[in-house]
Amino acid sequence: MSVVERFLRLASVVALALGVLSILLKPAEAQNAPVAGLEPLTIVTASGRHAFQVEVMRTPDQRARGLMHRQFMPADRGMLFDFARTEPVAMWMQNTYISLDMLFIRADGTVARIAERAEPLSTRTIPSGEPVLSVLEVNAGIAEKLGIKPGDKVEHPLFKR
Repeated sequence: MSVVERFLRLASVVALALGVLSILLKPAEAQNAPVAGLEPLTIVTASGRHAFQVEVMRTPDQRARGLMHRQFMPADRGMLFDFARTEPVAMWMQNTYISLDMLFIRADGTVARIAERAEPLSTRTIPSGEPVLSVLEVNAGIAEKLGIKPGDKVEHPLFKR
């Protein structure tokens, strides 16, 4: 092996090590950063309009990953799962450390069902109960705190199809 080949091999190992270190040394909040851009979403309830910023999961890979491995989500944030068609769906909490409220939403933007305080790390399936277009996940307790009920309206461009 020539000196140049040894140098290139050593440089590759050093670059890889620096990349791994940069990931490991990031603050926990940075490691849990959103995986997609944020979009505005409003939930209209009897108590008023409640604004959120949401990550929208549109692809099968994004939907499969969801909020897995996150340890924190700000109170005004959420994750909206776009299933692209109306059908019965089921969610679970595998590898999800944050307790969540799940709002199952019909194509017209009305809340069909709410699963409150889903158990972190559980593989138990949580069914929609009827065909829905999407699911909104917010921090556990938000639905109760804001008085969100089935029939309330969710406003987001997803529901203007």
